[in-house]
Amino acid sequence: MKKTLIIFAACIMMAGFTTTVLAQTSATVTGTTAGAKLIVPMTLSQTSPLHFGTITLVTAAGGSVVLPSNSTTRSFTGGVSASAVAPLATNAAYTVTGTKNVTYALTLPATITVTETLGSSTMTIGTLLARFNGAGADAVTSTLSGTGTDSFTVGGTLTVAASQVGGIYAGAFNVTVDYN
Repeated sequence: MKKTLIIFAACIMMAGFTTTVLAQTSATVTGTTAGAKLIVPMTLSQTSPLHFGTITLVTAAGGSVVLPSNSTTRSFTGGVSASAVAPLATNAAYTVTGTKNVTYALTLPATITVTETLGSSTMTIGTLLARFNGAGADAVTSTLSGTGTDSFTVGGTLTVAASQVGGIYAGAFNVTVDYN
């Protein structure tokens, strides 16, 4: 019996060394996704300038004029008031085109300096705010429509210094839009 047991153990050991093990040599994943995002360059066009209109210097105290982002109804504080003399106030207005249904961000400057055209006196426009087409509040991001278009208007606050020199003031500023 001992001899049979040894032969049996030897057969099992030989079978273990000679058995071919079948392993999987490849694997497949089905349903792998692929894609790309193709955007068209954005365009930004100004359709109206930012202009605070004609302002009357009532006193030498200076003051400020607020032009809301979605209206030309100005509010005045300090020694300045409204004037009916042309030009009237206008919000800066822009149209944007790009890839449909994509969000984008707007960048406005912190301040704008306007200089008296026949001299060197300056005033500052700050607190620039934008209102996108159809929006109920000011914002800095929006989404292009299903046709790839949008529009917005800009307003701000003009600060008139004490003893500000009367005259025509002008300046320029940059507005930037870019995809998020």
